[in-house]
Amino acid sequence: MDRVKTGITGLDELIEGGFPASRSVLISGACGTGKTIFGIQYIYKGAKDFNEPGVYVTLDERPELIREDVLRFGWDLKKLEEKNLINIVDGSIAKLGMPSEEEFSLPVTGYDVDKLLLEIMRVIKRIEAKRVVIDSVPALGFNFENTNDVRKAILKVSYMLMRSGVTSILVSEVQEGANKFGKYGVEEYVVDGVIVLHYMGVGTQSNRTLHIRKMRATKHSEDLHPMKISEKGVSVHKIEDEYDEV
Repeated sequence: MDRVKTGITGLDELIEGGFPASRSVLISGACGTGKTIFGIQYIYKGAKDFNEPGVYVTLDERPELIREDVLRFGWDLKKLEEKNLINIVDGSIAKLGMPSEEEFSLPVTGYDVDKLLLEIMRVIKRIEAKRVVIDSVPALGFNFENTNDVRKAILKVSYMLMRSGVTSILVSEVQEGANKFGKYGVEEYVVDGVIVLHYMGVGTQSNRTLHIRKMRATKHSEDLHPMKISEKGVSVHKIEDEYDEV
C-alpha cells in the first residue's frame, strides 16, 4: 500500500511510514490539544518538503489569522500559495452570510455541504492537490438538525475526497475524557484512521499526548505517546525517550 508522509516528526514510524494513500483520517481532541497546528503542518510540510500540493479548508478561523499565527513556526503559507502549492478555502465567514476577501471561498448565498464540496473539488483540480484538511467537522455539521444528517454529510465528504485521490484529515473536537472520538460520535466510523490528541495541565506543567486509536490497513502503535509543540511545530515521541530525558 502506498503511504503519505505526514510531516509530523516521529509519527510516520508509528504507522508504517505514513497515512494510507487516498484515505481519510480523523484528528480529534479537546480545546488546546494542537489539532489545527497538526493539520496545517500536514499541509505545509507536504507542499514544502514533499512537493505535494494541499488544500486547507477552514470553517472556523479566518485565513488571514491562520497565516499570521503559523509564522511563529516559520511557515510562510502565503509564499506557497503564490506557487499554487497550497490553497486555502474560506468557509468561516459564509456561515454569517458575509462575503470573503479570499480567492477561494463559499458563496454568501448560504452554506451547505454540496456547495462546500464543489469548491473543494474545484480547488483540488486546480492545483492537482494530494492532501486536504477540513477544519472542522463540528462547523461542517452546524446547520444539521440530527445526527443521521451529520453522518450522511461526513460520509459524502469522505467519499468524494477519496474519489478525488487525496489523502485527507478531518478535524473534530471532543471534551477531554469523553467516551467518543468526535463531536457527534459518528465521525470515527466513517473514516479510515483516528488519532486522538490529549492535553492535561498540572500546575504550571502541561502534558500533551497522542493516541492512534485506529488506522486501517496499518500495523500501528497502540501506546499513548508524548507530543510536544515547539517552535518547529508538532512532534511525537516514544515513551522510552521521555524517560531517558528524566
